[in-house]
Amino acid sequence: MAIVLGANQYGKAEVRLVRVRRDGPRHELRDLTVSVALAGDLAEVHSSGDNAHVLPTDSQKNTVYAFAREHGVGQVEEFGLLLARHFVRTVPAITRARVTLTEHGWQRLGPHSFQRDGTESRVATVTVDAAGGVDADGDGTGSSVESGLTGLVLLNSTDSEFRGYLKDQYTTLPETDDRILATAVEAYWRHGEVEPAGGGKYWAESYAGVRAALVGAFVDTYSRSLQQTLYAMGHRVLVERPEITQVRLALPNRHHLLVDLSPFGLDNPGEVFVATDRPYGLIEGTVTREPDVAGTAPDDDGATTGGIG
Repeated sequence: MAIVLGANQYGKAEVRLVRVRRDGPRHELRDLTVSVALAGDLAEVHSSGDNAHVLPTDSQKNTVYAFAREHGVGQVEEFGLLLARHFVRTVPAITRARVTLTEHGWQRLGPHSFQRDGTESRVATVTVDAAGGVDADGDGTGSSVESGLTGLVLLNSTDSEFRGYLKDQYTTLPETDDRILATAVEAYWRHGEVEPAGGGKYWAESYAGVRAALVGAFVDTYSRSLQQTLYAMGHRVLVERPEITQVRLALPNRHHLLVDLSPFGLDNPGEVFVATDRPYGLIEGTVTREPDVAGTAPDDDGATTGGIG
């Protein structure tokens, strides 16, 4: 039986980049972590150690810094597309470049003073294939842009229940018709166009619109399960943002447990909780425009009428 090399890629991971624009008294700050992964005709370096087709990962890192100086850093999707297209067009052996970017937010305090935002980060993954065109999944020929966010911490102090679930001999969890629902949202969404009209304005407005849809659905949904809330959030994005074709969500359930105050002669009418960080339930799902996906649209009150709710 022959032994062959399977799928492979290489690149520079987690390049830290801070870009300050100083062309006026009001400075602009962008803080990114950039990872590059290149794939193509790389069999020879694996089998014989011939490095003729290998662009050093140190060169990839330097490219990130040089492009930041030459082109500036606007929207993360634009910067990722510039980098990915450069590697595919200038490195002969490379047929696919994938650039993953995380933007770390800073809150302005003054013309040149900033405070680091909390845990939320904006992210993007850009995939460019030498064949060009638009690719549905980012793994074949074509190009794709997936935007997203991580660490968006949301909490509803009521309008959440969990009951009617399957029970077995190991079940101890009591049913509840009123609980705190808290999560730290990870969301990734696929764009239908790689070259949208409006350029940087499009990416900024699309991101703001998707984020608003995610938050709005979380706030407006009476939740009977975190799965139902996930579907409502993804559905809201696809209804309100026609440029988005698919949304992937990961929602950890940040449990808040009612504290028993009876040993101290006190009641606890749903006011004092202990917040736990682990273990936690992790709910994941994808909501897509494809007609064969399971599920139906949420009702007006946010409750789903079928599917994964």
